Amino acid sequence: MKIHRVTSNKKHLKVRIMINEIPYIRIGTSYFKIVQIPTIHNQFNETLIKWDKNTIIQDKNRNYLSKIPKYDGSICFPNHINFSKSIHGFYNTYSPLKHKPNNGYIENTLKFFKHIFGKQYELGLDYFKLLYEKPTQALPVLCLVSKERATGKSSFLKFMKEVFGHNMTFLDSHSLNSNFNLDWGNKLLLGLDEAFFQKEEITEKIKYLSTANKNKIEAKGKEKVEIDFFGKFLMCSNKEDSFIKLDAQSIRFWVIKVPTLEFEDVNFLEKLITEIPAFLDFILKRKFASERKTRMWFTPQQIYTPALKKLIDNNRNHVEKEIAHLLYNIIEKFNLEEIHFSIMDLFAALNKTRVKTDLTQLRKLLNNDWNLEKKDNCFKYEKFTILNDGEIVLTSSKGRYFTLKKEFLLKNFDDLMTD
Repeated sequence: MKIHRVTSNKKHLKVRIMINEIPYIRIGTSYFKIVQIPTIHNQFNETLIKWDKNTIIQDKNRNYLSKIPKYDGSICFPNHINFSKSIHGFYNTYSPLKHKPNNGYIENTLKFFKHIFGKQYELGLDYFKLLYEKPTQALPVLCLVSKERATGKSSFLKFMKEVFGHNMTFLDSHSLNSNFNLDWGNKLLLGLDEAFFQKEEITEKIKYLSTANKNKIEAKGKEKVEIDFFGKFLMCSNKEDSFIKLDAQSIRFWVIKVPTLEFEDVNFLEKLITEIPAFLDFILKRKFASERKTRMWFTPQQIYTPALKKLIDNNRNHVEKEIAHLLYNIIEKFNLEEIHFSIMDLFAALNKTRVKTDLTQLRKLLNNDWNLEKKDNCFKYEKFTILNDGEIVLTSSKGRYFTLKKEFLLKNFDDLMTD
């Protein structure tokens, strides 16, 4: 997406001055007042409140209406470098950043990024640079996890909130599951602290939105409106191996296990905040350490971590684990490097071992999760059978069968070697 600048600097300046002097705007045929809502942290959140035209006339006068800036409509257009409130006659609801780049000291910030991203430090800086310079670029879902306390996970969320201001909001599972998303549908960063998702539909929604460029905004009592979507999910969780259900094909998630901080400084976040202008200056001058190779910039190999593998392994359901153990035991028993079987061979064997499943679940597991393909035609193969006394035998058979390699099981199921 290209950022369109207002063609006239004088026009841009005039609009900005009018907004500063006149706290009202007209979008379409409706009037709004630009207000600063105070927070308990002595900060202010800028927002638009619908204002009655007659009230403005009562407070001012009728001639005052002609001074109010007018827009054809509203649009959310992210830009941190060449920001404008007016985009081709539309009011830009995106918020300018309060921190501006400036030379300065950034030792604490770089130390913090090295702590959070570890060996992927340079990619972590690229991630921030993309947020700052290319806010419409799709990025992976960044997940900071650790069972330990005092790791800095929440501080990272607070730091990002301080940098991106009103363009970042915090969500919970209820917000994601709700049909009404006006409060977060046009934000750059969607932060989730203490994330824990038990419902699969929420996981699927996050997966979808992480690569979507369109989304539908809905408010109570109003029709849905399709908008450009550029939101990125940033979540933290103490449940490092169970906060979300992911499968082996979940390439959109960058899961980082954050260690405990080696230092304790109650004022560390304040130090990071004071370094933001200098850090932005550093980020602008720094070149990317990576280049765009996928629609989410990074490749799955670049953002792969042991924490992601642990999460995927833990989320494998009981039936999948039982199948993996059964097939591995047969491979070991007969000293094989790969095993052949039809779906009915496997289904009969599971019934003998009293593992409850059905053919639909088995097909989904073999075809979608394990990416196995059946032979196109009937061929001879060594079929395994579990006898009534529990003994396993191989017999010659003919049919369309799957082939599973021992290497696949060892790579995807860490606990097999401990049996």
